[in-house]
Amino acid sequence: MTGAPRPGGPLLLGVRHHGPGSARAVGAALEAARPRAVLIEGPPEGDALLPLAADEQMRPPVALLAHAVDDPGRAAFWPLAEFSPEWVAIRWALAHGVPVRFIDLPAAHSLAITEEEERRAPAEQDGGPDPAPSAPVDPIGVLAETAGYDDPERWWEDVVEHRAHDGGPGDPLAAFAALGEAMTALREVYGDGGHPRDAVREAYMRIQLRTARKEFGDDFAVVCGAWHVPALETRTTLAADRALLKGLPKVKAELTWVPWTHHRLARHSGYGAGIDSPGWYAHLFASPDRPVERWMTKVAGLLRDEDHFVSSAHVIEAVRLAATLAAMRGRPLAGLSEATDAVRAVMCDGSDVPLALVRDRLIVGGTLGEVPDTAPAVPLQRDLTRSQRTLRLKPEPSEREMEFDLRKDTDAARSRLLHRLRILGVGWGEPTEGRGSTGTFRESWRLRWEPELYVRVAEAGVWGTTVLSAATARAESDALAAAALAEVTTLAERCLLAELPEALPVVMRVLADRAALDTDVGHLADALPSLARTLRYGDVRSTDTSALGEVAAGLAERICVGLPSACTGLDTDGAAALRRQVDGVHTAIGLLAGALPANADGLRDRWRAVLRKLAARDTVAGVIRGRAARLLLDDGHLEQDDAARLMGLALSPGTPPADAAAWIEGFVGGAAGGGMLLVHDERLLALVDSWLTGVSPDTFTDVLPLLRRTFSAYESGVRRTLGELVRRGPAAGGVAGATGAVPGGGATAPGFGPVLDGPRADAVLPVLHLLLGLHADAPTEKYEHTEEPLGATA
Repeated sequence: MTGAPRPGGPLLLGVRHHGPGSARAVGAALEAARPRAVLIEGPPEGDALLPLAADEQMRPPVALLAHAVDDPGRAAFWPLAEFSPEWVAIRWALAHGVPVRFIDLPAAHSLAITEEEERRAPAEQDGGPDPAPSAPVDPIGVLAETAGYDDPERWWEDVVEHRAHDGGPGDPLAAFAALGEAMTALREVYGDGGHPRDAVREAYMRIQLRTARKEFGDDFAVVCGAWHVPALETRTTLAADRALLKGLPKVKAELTWVPWTHHRLARHSGYGAGIDSPGWYAHLFASPDRPVERWMTKVAGLLRDEDHFVSSAHVIEAVRLAATLAAMRGRPLAGLSEATDAVRAVMCDGSDVPLALVRDRLIVGGTLGEVPDTAPAVPLQRDLTRSQRTLRLKPEPSEREMEFDLRKDTDAARSRLLHRLRILGVGWGEPTEGRGSTGTFRESWRLRWEPELYVRVAEAGVWGTTVLSAATARAESDALAAAALAEVTTLAERCLLAELPEALPVVMRVLADRAALDTDVGHLADALPSLARTLRYGDVRSTDTSALGEVAAGLAERICVGLPSACTGLDTDGAAALRRQVDGVHTAIGLLAGALPANADGLRDRWRAVLRKLAARDTVAGVIRGRAARLLLDDGHLEQDDAARLMGLALSPGTPPADAAAWIEGFVGGAAGGGMLLVHDERLLALVDSWLTGVSPDTFTDVLPLLRRTFSAYESGVRRTLGELVRRGPAAGGVAGATGAVPGGGATAPGFGPVLDGPRADAVLPVLHLLLGLHADAPTEKYEHTEEPLGATA
């Protein structure tokens, strides 16, 4: 049964996008009016996709994704949630066999219109100068402010979500009439609202309404944003509307359904209909009766799952408090603000920490929609979907940590897929530092799927129809276009990780050519670390890396030859950059020595000789000399006495204080264990302390920032221990007054006395008896007071 023709024109249902109250009202209005057709604000190219909304596999939130065929980066989304009025209208029409169509400006035009063209279009039509851009009007915000509300969401809840129908149960259209009148008054004041595209969109919609009248008379319903209702009621000529559309740019567009998330609904997207609390709105739509009680039960379940103690009494008290707050604030029913305040006070003990969990998990929500397999998609997306299912890697909106064991076939295939997607610019996964083994057979990833990645996949579709072929083509293209040698070596590493055997020869050829021509030692030093890391994966991934080894060995040789001369005559920034490169080369040499056993001894010896040159040359920047000495010391190729001698020379009175501070930074700053080195070697600490106390007040101000940067990087415990050692001062009789000594010779351990205090040690014995369960009369060995240091006696 269909409704009778409407004498006043078609049924215009002005709604708030993603409003549960609007969604329920639309359902009731359509059920009452039973129109012969339903027209919906949306891109007409999506008409062919509308039947998929009835598919059992279609689960909102979802979105229509439109992208330009020749430029997939030009894309737009039209999101729909279960509580969206448009979704309710689509499902009603499909369930009742009623034609349903989109009537907004085609995506072919909206994707082609640039911001500049939007600003220029009204001026060209009026023949006037370019208008100044104006801020878009928020109709809900204006109406809320007019009603005396400072929160548009709270006003909407009061007048729409919590109201009874003005005309009673028999008049489901009263709310739409009131909202239409309000929008008419607003448009009389604000005109087009500052949206240059609205005039064009509304002209196109009026043309579609004329077409529908020829087919259905006035017996059809239109579901659109309430802001557009006055414009659709305006009497204009067909010629005037067509004139507004004349000359619009156009591109070829493709549309499909893609999953969406509640997190993405909480931001402005598509037609600017972002909302603050999609999870709360979904709850209101699904719970028309007793929504506050049901909400508090959800919150209690979430907090219990996170090991927070929440009882039934908490739920009851939270419901009562929310109702009391609503009454005190003059609201018809408790809304989200009252519910949140009640949860904070009753269930969270006034803390915002567990409340943040409620906001993220429930108020916003992490729901990810699903679309049917029959939905159209680019071939690359279909191949990716197949791979995700085969490898059991389900796209999820929440962040997830995963660890792969590359010795297992499934984990290795997952790693390859994620690395290939990274080459294509699809950032689904991000490598992270693993918590466990640091071996090359383990990888740690942080995965999070965002709806925008569907656009990235569409963009990457120009490179190939499968993930493997597309990543191969993209890697080859990037290699040929790379401007720096380090970019090529990084790309070689990615190709190996992604297992792209066809791309690797092209990358290697470009790498060999660039390496042969590049004479800048800095460029070579930047390139070597990634190349060395690449060689580590040969055994695990069963990949031939012999060609990479030859290039890496050649780079290492050239760095060893050119680095000493490159480290002279540097300014502060240049020295700091080269110091980081020295660290990278040092690590790379260690990796290469393990990956190239035939050249291992030669590489180590040559690099060791380079470090000795850098540590001994006065013309080398202090930060680099200090770093070279530290690297030699850590590897066991510099004795403690030699390190103290180098430090004494660097901190001698003839060295400018700034150079001495730079040497200290290179030696004990920015490296693991730098502070502990000073803790355990009081000679070095005393040298630093003696130099620092001898710096003149004027010069001290200049070197203080550098020293502060060096020592502030230490852990708090290390800084505290160093402070105690400096405050206590050196023990008498040590080397150069720098270390403690005992009468028998030998240095004390830092922080300990020169000899064992026998009586104090004996006083500990009763406590030890108690801890070890020994009888008080059990025989014990008495410590004798000797002249030996504590370490020897213990």
